[in-house]
Amino acid sequence: MHLRAQEPDRGKRLDLFIQEKLAGYSRSRIQDWIISGRVLVDLSPQKASFLLRGVETVDVEPADPPPLKASPEDLPIDILYEDDAVIAVNKPAGVTVHAGAGVHEGTLVNRLVHHFGSLSSIGGELRPGIVHRLDRFTSGVLLVARTDAAHQALAAQFSGRRVEKAYLTVVHGAMEGESGSITAPITRDPVHRTRMTARLGEGRSALTEWKVLRRFPLFTYLRIRIGTGRTHQIRVHLSSIGRPVVGDPLYGAPSKVPGMPPLDRYFLHAHQIGFASPATGQRVVVEAPLPPDLTSWLAELERVNPRLS
Repeated sequence: MHLRAQEPDRGKRLDLFIQEKLAGYSRSRIQDWIISGRVLVDLSPQKASFLLRGVETVDVEPADPPPLKASPEDLPIDILYEDDAVIAVNKPAGVTVHAGAGVHEGTLVNRLVHHFGSLSSIGGELRPGIVHRLDRFTSGVLLVARTDAAHQALAAQFSGRRVEKAYLTVVHGAMEGESGSITAPITRDPVHRTRMTARLGEGRSALTEWKVLRRFPLFTYLRIRIGTGRTHQIRVHLSSIGRPVVGDPLYGAPSKVPGMPPLDRYFLHAHQIGFASPATGQRVVVEAPLPPDLTSWLAELERVNPRLS
């Protein structure tokens, strides 16, 4: 398909321009085409966020949508706990929980389907077993439901705030006090749509509790407990008080820390989760150890900047 941008299209994002011209296709599907090189602007690939000048020729080669179900893949999976109702896995950083725009292979769900076959169907064929999620670059423990009954029971615990979730993170700067909480509501940033914000005083309620584990001259190592599960919650809340997570430039952290090795993701790890197993009714607490990349970065931080406390 050959599309021609004109003066009224000046300043429009590439993906939105194509969606306007090809109304039968979703924006996420168009973004898939852009990522896979099926869209050219004046014969050159561009990002979905590319802003048109109103004079370009846009060539689009549509593709059939990927199958709307998880595809088994024989890839490693770290099982921390399992019983007849639930599986707890240690998700590596960089692995997406389930397929989405531009990501259809290597997901955690694809690994789960290969290793376990049948899982809860409540989330649909694209998200079998998935009761909650972790961001792509957040590592750590995640629960998976084996049956629909287990899924419903776990979902009720999450909505009733009876699941205890604890994270480990390093932030820039010094926290005031040894513990505290952040309760600012969270909503999508009206300007930067890939971000969330807690600075507008509106949105969904959110609770983030923090406790200092170690202090360094320019950083603080924290244990975080969250009472809600909002998108990017920990990162948004800590950024809102001027303490962005190390390695998280989306929310205000510098891209590099002088004197420290590069960290290829933000320092955030889902360390512990506590819940009642739907299989036994007993309380279960599962821990995922801090992964090697974060362990070594923290050790180097302590070597270069000995802890204050």
